[in-house]
Amino acid sequence: MELLKVSAQSKPKSVAGALAAVIREKGMAEIQAVGAGAVNQAIKAIAITRGYVAPNGIDLVTIPAFVEIVIDQEERTAIKFIVEPR
Repeated sequence: MELLKVSAQSKPKSVAGALAAVIREKGMAEIQAVGAGAVNQAIKAIAITRGYVAPNGIDLVTIPAFVEIVIDQEERTAIKFIVEPR
């Protein structure tokens, strides 16, 4: 599964374009975000992506979950979003 990492500075439209391409090519994707700002941008990107792929008959659903990751030898909690067709 393709992993897209989103930060608070990520542009939602850019992430949405990348996400739509991954969904069309692989069928599903995972978005990873650490922090409130990054989660906000990820959710906006998922909403925009739904509009991008809807004309192709794809109805996306998102499954959120917590995941522990290591950044600079420090364990952090991230939120991952599995995005796949309904």
